[in-house]
Amino acid sequence: MESPPLSRRSLLQAIGAVIATAATPLGWEDVAQAMDDADAHAGQLAGPGKLSFLTSAEAADIEAVAAQIIPTDDTPGAREAGVIDFIDRALATFYSQLGSDYRAQLTAFQAACRELHPGALSFAALTSDQQIEFLTRVDDTPFFNTTRLLTLLGMFALPSYGGNRDGTGWKLLGFEDTHVFHPPFGYYDRDYPGFAADATKTR
Repeated sequence: MESPPLSRRSLLQAIGAVIATAATPLGWEDVAQAMDDADAHAGQLAGPGKLSFLTSAEAADIEAVAAQIIPTDDTPGAREAGVIDFIDRALATFYSQLGSDYRAQLTAFQAACRELHPGALSFAALTSDQQIEFLTRVDDTPFFNTTRLLTLLGMFALPSYGGNRDGTGWKLLGFEDTHVFHPPFGYYDRDYPGFAADATKTR
């Protein structure tokens, strides 16, 4: 008996679990620092559709992998969110320390794909079923784990980092970037006029 297809809600729950447990060549403090530093590199980043680090052939294969991780169905997926722009920009700037290893891993991924499908020009040229079948063979490799992490970050991080085009990822989560904060914010605002500490939280 075949399992029912994942709903979009189930997919997003699974994505949250992956982010929480993802194997990454960087520690989570490094990930957070890199994202904080991203704005400092904004002027170095190419515009949408313009590559800074990847070749067009490399980008096509990586985008095809990302599109299988977060596919397009009745709602937009990784392609529509411009995840490949995020990955390219990240490798060119705030994740540049991953660049050499990631490119070598991609080369190995492409070589394995050609060996299994000698008649195919590239991973991106395979049918969707062929892509999925091949990815199940390599889903425990550093290349796939890093691509999965970068795909998720590119889908849901701030659009200014290169991905999440038009807030596509946020719309899937039901998130609206319209928060308005008013002081006082906490104990460090204790001198703000009208601030009153909550005694129950200072015991």
